Formats: sequence, C-alpha cells, structure tokens
Amino acid sequence: MNLLARTGGLLVRRQRGLLVLLLAVLHFSLLAGPGRGFGMVWWLVDVGLFMLWQPFVHAERRLGFSSLSSFLLILAAGIWGYGDWLLLLWTAFVAALVGGRVLFVSHRATRIFYLLAFAYLLVAVLFHLVPRVVPNPGAAGELLETLFVWGGPVLIAVMPLMPLTSTVGRKAVGPVDFVYSLFVFLLIAVLVLGSLAFMVIQGVGYVEALLGTLAVMGGMLLLLGWAWNPRPGFGGVGIFFSRYLLTVGLPFEEWLHRLTEIAEEVRDPGPFLDRALAQMRELPWVEGGEWRAGGDVGRFGARGAFEQEFEILSLRLVLFTRYRLSPALVWHFRLLTQLVAEYHVAKLRERELEQVGYLRAVYETGARLTHDVKNLLQSLNNLCYVAQSLEGERASEIQPLMQRQLPLIVQRLEQTLEKLRRPRGGGGALQGAEAWWSAVRQRYEPEGVCFASDRCLSEAMVPAALFDSVIDNLLQNALEKRKREPGVEIRVQMDEGGRTLAVSDTGSPVSEDVAGGLFSAPVASEDGLGIGLYHAALQAAESGYMLRLVANVAGNVRFELSRTAVQVVYQAVA
Repeated sequence: MNLLARTGGLLVRRQRGLLVLLLAVLHFSLLAGPGRGFGMVWWLVDVGLFMLWQPFVHAERRLGFSSLSSFLLILAAGIWGYGDWLLLLWTAFVAALVGGRVLFVSHRATRIFYLLAFAYLLVAVLFHLVPRVVPNPGAAGELLETLFVWGGPVLIAVMPLMPLTSTVGRKAVGPVDFVYSLFVFLLIAVLVLGSLAFMVIQGVGYVEALLGTLAVMGGMLLLLGWAWNPRPGFGGVGIFFSRYLLTVGLPFEEWLHRLTEIAEEVRDPGPFLDRALAQMRELPWVEGGEWRAGGDVGRFGARGAFEQEFEILSLRLVLFTRYRLSPALVWHFRLLTQLVAEYHVAKLRERELEQVGYLRAVYETGARLTHDVKNLLQSLNNLCYVAQSLEGERASEIQPLMQRQLPLIVQRLEQTLEKLRRPRGGGGALQGAEAWWSAVRQRYEPEGVCFASDRCLSEAMVPAALFDSVIDNLLQNALEKRKREPGVEIRVQMDEGGRTLAVSDTGSPVSEDVAGGLFSAPVASEDGLGIGLYHAALQAAESGYMLRLVANVAGNVRFELSRTAVQVVYQAVA
C-alpha cells in the first residue's frame, strides 16, 4: 500500500509525465479494440491514470462514501457499455479537457506540449474511432488506421522532449475552464456527426465527408469571428456575450442600483460593507463570506465547501461557495467586489472630507478672530499713543477722546464675540456711514492717514463689521509697508455715499505671485498669518460686496471694496 501511495504521489507531482503515460495507455486500449478482454483492462488503467490527472478534484483528497459509490456506479456502467462508442466519447472527453487547458498556458513549450496531446486525441477520434463506427468507411479507412497506428506514437514520443517550465507541480499546469472545454467537446461532436450526415445525405466516402464538414465548420467559425467584432461599426456578438457574463446570477445593473441605495442610506464605511456584502448571499453559489477593511471586520452567512479570496484596494473578501468557481465566475465576482471596494473608498474619503471641513471651519474662525483681536489691540495701542501725546493745555481732551473711542472698541469686541458664535454672520448690523467714517478717522488720522469723501454721508448706511474688518486689514498692511518704506502716503476714500471704500498708498506694488492668490487663498506674509485679506474677501462676498486690487503699480497701489448687484466671485486684478 505504501509503494502504491508513493507511486501515485510521484505521478501527481509529475503532471506532464502522467499525461504522456495516460495517452500511451489509451493508445494500447484503442489498438486492442473492444473485442478483446485486455482492451478493457487497458481502458480501466487509463481511467485510473485520468483520476490522478483530472483537474476537478485534488488527487490527495479522500473520497467519501457517496463520492466513491457514484464513481463505482459510473465505472460499472462504462464496463457494461464498453465498446467503440464508449471509447469515442471517452477520447472526445479527454480531448475537450486538454483543449480547454491549452487556452490558459502562456509558456510556449508547455503550450506546444498540450497542443501535441490534443492533436493525438483528435487524430484518434477522426482516424481511428469514427471510421470504426461508420457503416462503410471505404478503402480510406485502412489508410487512416495505419496513419493512427504509426503516427500516434510519434506524437506521444515527441511530447516528453518539450522543455519544462520553471515551476513544477499542479500549480504549473494551469486551470481548466468548463465553458471552453464544453465548446471544444461540442466542436468535436459537430465534426463527427457532420461527417456522418455528409456520408448519409451526399452518399460520399468518409474522407470526403470529413473534408466537407471541416470546410463548413471553418467558414462558420470565420463568420462567427467576424460577427464577434466587425469592422463597419456594429457592436458585434461580443457585446451581448459580455452582457451575459455581467448578469450571471445577479444582474449587474441591479447590483449597482443596490449599492447606490445602500450608499445613500448608510454613511459609515464599516456598516456599509456589512450590508452591501450581505447581498451576495442571494447568489445561488454563495454560502457566506468574511471580510476585512482596515480596522473593520465582519462576516455573513456560513462557511461552504470551497472558498475564493479577493483583495481589492482596502477590501479583503473571502467568499465561501457551494461549488468551485470557474474562471468566468471568479471574474464576475471580482467585478462585483471591486464595485463594493470603490464605494468603500468613496465612503472613507467622504469621512475624511467631513473631518477636513470641520478642521477648516475651526481654523478659519480662529484665524478671523485672531485678526480681529489683533486689530482691536492695534486700535487700543493707537488710542494710548494719542492719549500720551496730549500734554499741557491739551490734556483736557483725553477724557472726551476716551468717551468717544472706548464704546466703539467695546462694540467691535462684541462683534468679534458674535463671530465666534456665528462664524458665517456676514457683514453684521448696519451703521450710519457718517458715524463709522468719523470713528475711523479718529483712530487712524494720528497715524498720518489721509481721509476723503466725495459727498455727505449722513443718509448712507454701511455694514460696520465688514467695513471695520476690511479697513483695519488694509490700513495695517499699509502702515507696515510705510515702516519698511519711509515716506509712503496712505489715503482712504469713500465714494458714492458709502457704496465704495478705497485704500491706496504710494509704495511698491504687490508681487505678482502674491496678487494672483490674494483673495482666493492664504498667502505668505512677513508680518502675520497671511490670511487677513482672504477672510475679509470671504466676508465681503457673503455681504454682497467685492474686495479687489484695482491698481498695482509703483506709486499707486489701490484696494477697493464695492457693493455688487449680485453675489460675485472675488478675484485679484493686477
């Protein structure tokens, strides 16, 4: 028993040698013929070798009682019906399996090896077995028989001379697809039955009938190949076949529709995967599965006899199936799994975007408040400077100045706190343009800033929070520029009754790189965070205003805040 097991294990590991031995034993069985007893013995040996070579069940697997009983019943039926027709079906069956395996082999020598095996089996069917079952093969039957008897061993002898691949064993052999094998078997059956039909209908010999059938089949295959992918622009039969593959068991469109519905109902990536993959249980082959995606794990259904693993993007899925999946079904399930994985990645990105949006809102609110507090401190600094400069006879002006400015500073502080409660509060409450203009002049005239307006502002109203934010940012930037460039003149002008506010200076222009993104994103700054004008422009757009750089040349750098009839996108104008 141990010797038999070792011999069987050696044959299983040497798949190519096993196939050569299988064909050699089959050749002896065919030469013996069904009329002799030892012909059946050769065939039974060939069946045993086939059980070691076959690609459906691993040779090392132990058969259960039901499987062994089924195999013995099939073998008994074969012994009972042993004859030329059984040998014909058996040879065509082995040829179909070999032909289905050739399509998956990429190594050239191995491909030739299987083509030689397929050629021998096809020669055995057409030159030996079919002439023995037809009523009158004619004189050509003996010639075909002679060619098979002496030519068949030559094909078998050439097969071991093919060089081996770098890998040896069952994995190096390649899979067998049931659809391709069935297609090859049907071609052989059509060839045999077509030859018999030609002989009966046309009354010709076997060779003429065989050649006629080959010609008709060749023409049909050429026509089918053209219809599969035609030139004039018609989609071809291939599109319908692809549509069939996409709708194996579960329609592709229905699966995509289900994923879309689940994606709309479930926001979290983990629960989405759990619910989406559970839909696969509706397929007739699937018993259950296990999945893992990052830190999320889950399972559905029960374990099956076979398992197939898919690892796509961040998703690792193990499907438990009732039967072993063919390559076509593996491709189909891989496509469905890839759709789920893509949706899962989209869910992960959506969650990341939500976190980024939240952090951005916190950042923008903090940055805006930082600038407002900075401007308030600057106003307090200016007020203290003015109070210190009032000495002697002008000391009495300090108290009225404080009474006018401190309420304004308190009001601006309240506006700043209001922004903390409502980050997108717009331009704030309206205030009389004349009162606002007077307060700004009192804060910045001591700094040497010139103010001018074209007409009376008593009836105009302006959003105080917006105008304070814009004027403080623009004037602070201009004052910092004057520190670097002494002699720069700064001018503030309000035109059209408060509809336009402009700040200009006679200093150097803003660089093109900075001007290009001044109002669309934070920019590099030597004196701060570089986001003051960016937030001021955002606030202006929310209030129906537009902040622009209308002039940017040496000696004339002018920023302008103007009211717009519609909400517009702010941009820099160099």
